[in-house]
Amino acid sequence: MTQLPAPGSTERTRVRRLPEKAVTDRAALHQVLDAGLVAHLAVVDDGQPYVVPVGYARDGDRVIFHGSTGSRLFRALAAGAPTCFTVTLLDGLVLARSAFESSMHYRGAMVLGSCSLLEGAEADDALRLISDHLLPGRWDDIRPPSRKELAATLVLALPLDEASVKISAGPPDDDPDDLDRPVWAGVVPIREVFGEPVPDERGAAHDVPGYIAGWAR
Repeated sequence: MTQLPAPGSTERTRVRRLPEKAVTDRAALHQVLDAGLVAHLAVVDDGQPYVVPVGYARDGDRVIFHGSTGSRLFRALAAGAPTCFTVTLLDGLVLARSAFESSMHYRGAMVLGSCSLLEGAEADDALRLISDHLLPGRWDDIRPPSRKELAATLVLALPLDEASVKISAGPPDDDPDDLDRPVWAGVVPIREVFGEPVPDERGAAHDVPGYIAGWAR
């Protein structure tokens, strides 16, 4: 098995700003990607950069996502256009004693590379994996994609060959001269939670599926 480079170990992915926040453990890369639901995907079309949000899933040492065959941006990605894929998880606000040192707690991953197009059974499996990541337990309850829907969908995979991870945590990093300033300082955590399910009244009434109760953030 080929050993993939550690996160941040290539010239393009080395963390230069606040390098002490860089994490070179590949397991940390997987953990950030597994915790996220939405990524932002960059692509340049005719000299104009665009950033597109996508739902995704991690499948081993690659991430998978889908888009419309009608999208020129996704067609460019399917043709091998270089991209930058990022996931950011916001964990808290850091209230320092100065504006300069106030910041955020975050976990971020960046992946560079080119996508490959998945087709046939591999694309079908990828769509199920994406559903299982975003909506655990849902796939077996719902209608699978039709042939027409599959024909309108591009399923792409991006290898995690070149990536970086950056994590910010800990208390405010105040200047020693500010420590006696008469102002509260600390961290305000941010937590993402699922709310109470709201039923769609347009069809037949059914109980909320049990698997939704197990969803947690």
